Amino acid sequence: MKLLIINGPNLNLLGTREPKIYGSRTFESYLVELREMLDGDEIEYLQSNHEGDIIDFLHNTDADGVILNAGAYTHTSLAIADAIAGIQTPVIEVHISNTASREAIRHKSLIAPVCCGTITGFGLNSYFLAAQAFVMGHVK
Repeated sequence: MKLLIINGPNLNLLGTREPKIYGSRTFESYLVELREMLDGDEIEYLQSNHEGDIIDFLHNTDADGVILNAGAYTHTSLAIADAIAGIQTPVIEVHISNTASREAIRHKSLIAPVCCGTITGFGLNSYFLAAQAFVMGHVK
């Protein structure tokens, strides 16, 4: 199975950005571990702070599934929601923190209605849980 992980704005700062919320580990170090846990499954990783890049990543994917942490764009980007709705590839929304326990603006996701599911609040393991949903065939 081929999976694409897309991280949105400011997620390139994991490991140093607000460690009380996001932890002190970089995504790149977690990605090494994730690839080991999902031995045999191909994982492509892309990150951008730019909304248009994320839309292009979605439009151009040949993956079997997408794991998307759109960061703050989750709450503001109808364009990313439209891109997800416009592709055949299933998308799972993930968040490192529990967005429901944070500021009110983070309680509403514009992308959730067009995603297959949402996983929040399990730290970096949110990505593993999403990958497992694809690998185990729970997402079509």
